[in-house]
Amino acid sequence: MNLFTDFENRIKNVLETLDSVQEKRSELDFCRIGVEPPRDASHGDVATNAAMVLAKPLGTNPRALAEQIIEKLRQDPEIEAVSVAGPGFINVKLAVSYWQRILADMIRQGDTYGKSAVGAGRKVNVEYVSANPTGPMHVGHCRGAVVGDTLANLLKFAGFDVTKEYYINDAGSQIDVLARSVFLRYREVLGETVGDIPEGLYPGDYLIPVATQLADEYGSSLRLMTESKWLPIVKDRAILAMMDMIRSDLAALNVVHDVFYSERTLHENGAVPIRTAINDLTFKGHVYKGALPPPKGQLPEDWEDREQTLFRSTEVGDDIDRPLIKSDGTYTYFAADVAYFKDKYDRHFDEMIYILGADHGGYVKRLEAVARAVSDGKAKLTVLLCQLVKLYRNGEPVKMSKRSGDFVTLRDVVDEVGRDSVRFMMIYRKSSEPLDFDFAKVTEQSKDNPVFYVQYAHARCQSIFRQAKDVFPDLDFGAIDFSAAVEGYITDPNELQVIAKLAEFPRVVEAAALAQEPHRIAFYLYDLASTFHGHWNKGKDSPELRFVNDKTRELSIARLGLVQAVASVLKAGLSITGTAAPDEMR
Repeated sequence: MNLFTDFENRIKNVLETLDSVQEKRSELDFCRIGVEPPRDASHGDVATNAAMVLAKPLGTNPRALAEQIIEKLRQDPEIEAVSVAGPGFINVKLAVSYWQRILADMIRQGDTYGKSAVGAGRKVNVEYVSANPTGPMHVGHCRGAVVGDTLANLLKFAGFDVTKEYYINDAGSQIDVLARSVFLRYREVLGETVGDIPEGLYPGDYLIPVATQLADEYGSSLRLMTESKWLPIVKDRAILAMMDMIRSDLAALNVVHDVFYSERTLHENGAVPIRTAINDLTFKGHVYKGALPPPKGQLPEDWEDREQTLFRSTEVGDDIDRPLIKSDGTYTYFAADVAYFKDKYDRHFDEMIYILGADHGGYVKRLEAVARAVSDGKAKLTVLLCQLVKLYRNGEPVKMSKRSGDFVTLRDVVDEVGRDSVRFMMIYRKSSEPLDFDFAKVTEQSKDNPVFYVQYAHARCQSIFRQAKDVFPDLDFGAIDFSAAVEGYITDPNELQVIAKLAEFPRVVEAAALAQEPHRIAFYLYDLASTFHGHWNKGKDSPELRFVNDKTRELSIARLGLVQAVASVLKAGLSITGTAAPDEMR
């Protein structure tokens, strides 16, 4: 049960009984009515803006309308107190019996508590990482990988039908550079002295294994071929090797995609997908022949001072029209982007989400324009930009030894601090804001390390159950109906505060999913852990508040029900973030 949805329905039911509302019901919009936690917890448990939203269309004063609503709410046995605040906010304090009932409901739902149907099965494609397959993942890819994967998990938890997708950029000039770099290493493996790696080629040692494989399989025969013969062979092997490396790097981060989509498939066999996409836009009147004025600043590689085939993207929200076919008849990179989006749309996705680096901000309007033109405005496209991550150790910029040639690898970071620390900290800040990642802070065992603090809360829950087994050896936890045990026993204000925090989870899930802001889950988990740890600490000074007490068996069992609910929500939230929920911390 979603507490806030429940009380929103109660408020609306009360409004339906008011004579003034009944007279103008067809003119009133209930959609703007909201129920949320008050800004000041001392004011109550939930607050609503109902009187402020409806007063004007009803021709009355907000406080006067609020008094009418309050009079009805006071008749609800699960409401302990209700009052008006400020210009007309209504604050409600819930009865202990309500908190007991909602806790019992949480326990009954178990792992499904907090799941939502707000997504209504809408098909969503989340494309993230999509790094060029030219080497191992570097730390710059890390944040986008975690944000995209966590967002996909969150959307699925909220009832969307989600596909996690990786777009392999394996058709550009950078792949030719990769193949030539591997071929140089291949010559080196055969015993040739190649000297310094020429500028423009990839220098990393990670290319040596694939070069060695080529030497084992082909011997020196590749050296006897012309470039036109060996290039496609080396290119295919290099891409396979790099993608194996990338998949391994992502797996170390607990990132697994459902679909790996190759850009090369758009260009092969006459580039039928690209031609089809351009023909479709032409039929809709979005394509014309023309020349573009030179853009301000540095000229892009695909700009030509000649007539080209252009996408009339300014008519669908872009800043400038975009070239699709160059004057020599070859397709632009953008043409492949159009074909790729059309492929997604043809796969019947209702929404496409792209997770890109902050340096891709210029792509946002053009991609949105493509979505409008291809789908006639029916499909939604969202681009989320991830800001840079800066690495520190005890406040000092990190300089790490690396095998990549010129960057810090994702695997370097995961190997040093662990997958869970990397994942949780990468979303412990809004993705549109820069992130400082300090190796020392994310491994320390303290409240200042969010991932430790949250995981420790789950481990503490399991420790409490182990303690209960020691105190009451005859207890069979599997046979206890904790949902029934909590009613009538959980009454302490500190315990009710924990339940109130648990009750926020469904609302946080829905809000985070609809706003596409997975960092909200990490923030909530930290708040829940803080509330739980705070209550546990009170038990050190006040034995009557302890979760397990050998003198109060039934109360201890009821409190174990509360602990079970905390553990369940922590585990569900950590699962969304892709982070483990340990039973103990070492």
